[in-house]
Amino acid sequence: MNNFTPTIEFLRLRPELHGDIPLPCYMTPQSAGMDICAAIENDVVLEAGAIALIPTGFAMAIPEGFEAQIRPRSGLAAKYGIGLINSPGTIDSDYRGEIMLPVINLGKNAYTFHRGDRIAQMVIKRVYQAKLKVVKQLDETDRNTGGFGHTGL
Repeated sequence: MNNFTPTIEFLRLRPELHGDIPLPCYMTPQSAGMDICAAIENDVVLEAGAIALIPTGFAMAIPEGFEAQIRPRSGLAAKYGIGLINSPGTIDSDYRGEIMLPVINLGKNAYTFHRGDRIAQMVIKRVYQAKLKVVKQLDETDRNTGGFGHTGL
């Protein structure tokens, strides 16, 4: 097992406004994802079916060869229908802008985000850029061209 642990550099973008908002952190010793908090000034009410971009107040530098995957928090999804519209979202290692969370309310009722709420999680993953090769034919497999539902329900 590779024990390399990447270092992620964080920059608070507006420390005078959001210095009280926790930076992403692991909530337990074996958590795969770091919780991300909302850096909002006022409550944001998200009506059923609506989408909003929630600021985090930070930017970061991810080492080359890694990405950050942004995922919904399971409790918000299960209890209220709150998710991320592009889940999982990818933050590339060369992006240096503010991390914004594109939340969606798939629930039946409005949901209110409060300042400092933990609303998403971030998982750091190794990535590879593949080489592409055009061929005249692909090798055959047992599945071959079987698509959606080919193995039954």
